[in-house]
Amino acid sequence: MTEDPQTLAVYDAKAAEYAACFGPTSFQTLQDFIAALPEGGRVLDLGCGPGTASRHMAEASLKVVATDASAQMIALAGEIAGVTARQESFDDLTGTDLYDGIWASFSLLHAPRAKLPDYLAAISAALKPGGLLHLGMKLGDGERRDSLGRFYSFYSEEELRTHLDTAGFTVTSVTTGEERGLAGDVSPYILFLARG
Repeated sequence: MTEDPQTLAVYDAKAAEYAACFGPTSFQTLQDFIAALPEGGRVLDLGCGPGTASRHMAEASLKVVATDASAQMIALAGEIAGVTARQESFDDLTGTDLYDGIWASFSLLHAPRAKLPDYLAAISAALKPGGLLHLGMKLGDGERRDSLGRFYSFYSEEELRTHLDTAGFTVTSVTTGEERGLAGDVSPYILFLARG
């Protein structure tokens, strides 16, 4: 996850509240992600938060690695049976052909726009050939902080498709919607499933 101190401070302070209030935005998308992976496959929950999605993946007998830069979020994720939780930022993602799937659900939106191509390239490298990426982002433009002080980057669907294409991904499904976030505002979002 991001190393932005202000964003991390919010998540550290509100980890329990976040865990109590939020599940996967689209449970169906998570189920589709799990169903598309090989039995017992290895997955990375990148920017896992309290590990809500990690729990579902572990219960589906996937081998789950969960990473987040927030110490408090990792403490919660680390309590989940079958989940290997590590405190790491996006910059710590290295290696090749490690994962059958990477779940990046509303985590990369905390990265500066200038860094997204690098992170998608690292994700592409870390996935096994034909591996599956779930990418959840907020729609909009520019970079700004929300009322809680968290840093956000916003994108159009076209921008995200271009970034995914450049990183070598083929988009297989797109879902859009709106959701009320931790700050209380309702924002439009987009979910991609894409093959590496």
